[in-house]
Amino acid sequence: MSEDSKSEMTNPEVPPAYTGALEEKPLGSIVSLGGGHGLFQTLRAVRQIPSEKITAVVTVADDGGSSGRIRRELGHVPPGDLRMALAALTPRDEDGKMWEAVLQHRFGGHGALAGHAAGNLLIAGLYEVLKDEVKALDVVAKLVQAEGRVLPVCDDPLDIAADVAGLDSDPRIMREVRGQVAVASTIGQVRRVKLYPENPKPCREVIEAINEADLITLGPGSWFSSVIPHLLVPGVVDAINASEGFKVVILNLTAEPGETSGFSAERHIHMLSQHAQGLKVNLILADSYAMPNQSDRQYLERAAMLLGATVAFHDLRQDDGKGLLTDRHDPAKLATALAYECQKARRIQL
Repeated sequence: MSEDSKSEMTNPEVPPAYTGALEEKPLGSIVSLGGGHGLFQTLRAVRQIPSEKITAVVTVADDGGSSGRIRRELGHVPPGDLRMALAALTPRDEDGKMWEAVLQHRFGGHGALAGHAAGNLLIAGLYEVLKDEVKALDVVAKLVQAEGRVLPVCDDPLDIAADVAGLDSDPRIMREVRGQVAVASTIGQVRRVKLYPENPKPCREVIEAINEADLITLGPGSWFSSVIPHLLVPGVVDAINASEGFKVVILNLTAEPGETSGFSAERHIHMLSQHAQGLKVNLILADSYAMPNQSDRQYLERAAMLLGATVAFHDLRQDDGKGLLTDRHDPAKLATALAYECQKARRIQL
């Protein structure tokens, strides 16, 4: 590593201070698409940005753990990522922290309830009573006083299938790996993913939320099993492209073991472009520490042009309280970066 790179690793560029212009004219609405821990951290971030409404859009292809059991036994949309998004939106007061703990609580023991999350069972029970996934989620959101709405990208559960290379002695041979857990944990290299059923119907409220959004975020998260699946649902890419909102792809801090092992930042963008041809966004948000090398940044900037986007580098990593940086986004840093970039975009538009 060069001396310049070492310097940049220890002193990443810091964006100009967010001036509070969004306080004077807050965003009308924010829509965040993703799943799992990546969406959880993003929602914790966007809640800190002045806005009138937040909507989380969640993938519905999980087939593991408590969600997988509920899906197989009851035929429901898997509730796990929906539950996590609701937990991320609970208020920061004592009642909110209590509801977050309840939603995330997992039963112990060795019986039928072992491993189930309480929030998953609550969502499943309300769905069986109300016969409507969106209504069930809205009731839970009201119960826990969530500071936003949570929606499934589709009304019905999805399956993810991936074409994977490297599972045979001949690297040219592709094998189909099916199921979110299998795709996320494959030892091969994912080339492409698809959804079953093909051409699923998007949730109507999701398209409406995207159409009205002032800020749209996509990612971070498991690229092939939590991020790209949104773009494979008919109508979602068209809605993003048609929206007048500021559209941001938030890159992962590192490649994930399994599905994106060995992927560079620009390859993540190439995968988005290949799976969602015609997708256009405004900004790719990347972590300064993840890309200290200027040539790597230039490769990413060229890849971003496929989406019509520019690239911004910010310090986005959470520290562990001991001065060491982790591989998890810091909600406060992410909020500052998003607010600053929104503010800058508004000035450009003026």
